Amino acid sequence: MSKYQSINPYTNEEFASYNNPTSQQIDEAINLAHMLYKKWRHEDPSSRAELLHKIADAFREHEDELAKMMTLEMGKLLRESKEEVELCASICDYYAENGAAMLKPTPIKSKLGDAYYLKQSTGVIMACEPWNFPLYQVVRVFAPNFIVGNPVLLKHAHNVPGSAALIAKIIKRSGAPEGCLLNLYLSYDQLADVIADPRIQGLALTGSERGGSAVAEAAGKNLKKSTMELGGNDAFIVLDDADPQLLRNVLNDARTYNGGQVCTSSKRIIVEKSRYDEVLHELRNVFSELKAGDPLEADTTLPPMNSERAKEKLEKQVQAATEAGAKVFYQYPEIDSKGAFFRPTVLTNIDKNNPIFDEELFGPVAEVYVVQDDDEAIQLANDSSYGLGSSVISRDIDRAKKVAAQIETGMTVINGRWITSGELPFGGVKKSGYGRELSDLGMMAFVNEHLVIDVTKNNQ
Repeated sequence: MSKYQSINPYTNEEFASYNNPTSQQIDEAINLAHMLYKKWRHEDPSSRAELLHKIADAFREHEDELAKMMTLEMGKLLRESKEEVELCASICDYYAENGAAMLKPTPIKSKLGDAYYLKQSTGVIMACEPWNFPLYQVVRVFAPNFIVGNPVLLKHAHNVPGSAALIAKIIKRSGAPEGCLLNLYLSYDQLADVIADPRIQGLALTGSERGGSAVAEAAGKNLKKSTMELGGNDAFIVLDDADPQLLRNVLNDARTYNGGQVCTSSKRIIVEKSRYDEVLHELRNVFSELKAGDPLEADTTLPPMNSERAKEKLEKQVQAATEAGAKVFYQYPEIDSKGAFFRPTVLTNIDKNNPIFDEELFGPVAEVYVVQDDDEAIQLANDSSYGLGSSVISRDIDRAKKVAAQIETGMTVINGRWITSGELPFGGVKKSGYGRELSDLGMMAFVNEHLVIDVTKNNQ
């Protein structure tokens, strides 16, 4: 059995728990979703657009309830939870307004005949999603596949089961057809069985490298298409001509947004020599002014991490880093709380032999590196087994674009930290995974590009 528990990381107290489904419940869920897929196959995608708008409206209507549940389960600031709900509603609206047009047949120039390819649904998608953005991670898969006509089964993270249940309930109550999103509290063994089921046609996972490897192996074994977003240790490159005020603004939450628990947040801050002391000073100011407290309270700026286990893992990583020679430039004072609080930390002097050099530190830790020039910054950014996101800070946009083009990564933001929206593709390379979510690229992740060619004239 795999236990799904709602534990408030601010108090470390459990307030709900959920059991795994029975084999019969799993089979009924898969069958319900599969029957909906077969019905949707005969309907135009535009027929689902209004339903998706209604789902967006339902998210907005239940924003307070959703936001509070996310904060109670994984500890993010309440205002950030509310921002997440609005983002997800906007993603639903984006696909409601643009999805049907993206799915229109695409003509192909060919001397062999009148050719085009259809974009058709493929079947039920199994989505395995993490805790750090309990709604956004789900909507990234759900919204495009809703328009495509692929129902989604959801296996959410073990520590956000209440959020998973609430998401499914709100979608159902919006008037969306039953089976379009079904939440299942699967054990890992049950997940393997679901992946093997012939009615499942795709796997979408956001999570750890270990989890992604296991699910990708199961998907490959069963010849199922998959997309993987597996985190990273993103480079945040500060060039020597960076605008000081802009740099200050971006550093303000580059390592603290969502408690620093963002796959694409600025984990490795790579600074050209003339700006190194300035960046360290700004980071110390940002971290020292944080106020630890209850994430439901408006004046809290430092929330707990998502769990005691995550906090302890990060503490061990920082300890290993310092034992291997890294220097603690700044560490937040002790926090008097039984919650899962981690003291925000700025680390320097990290060499290539340090165990954290090629690890992901998931929390409010800034790793700051000094380099001589653009070429060394690019080289250090690429000296990683990950490649998810990155940032380049520079007054010279052409220079920044030139640097961005040389980074081995899936996404780069110039003069900003991580950003996301329905029209922007999301995904990475190397051990950060493969495939894309969101935008038209994400919409095509589980689509059958069905070639049709009329060669009548050639055979008359």
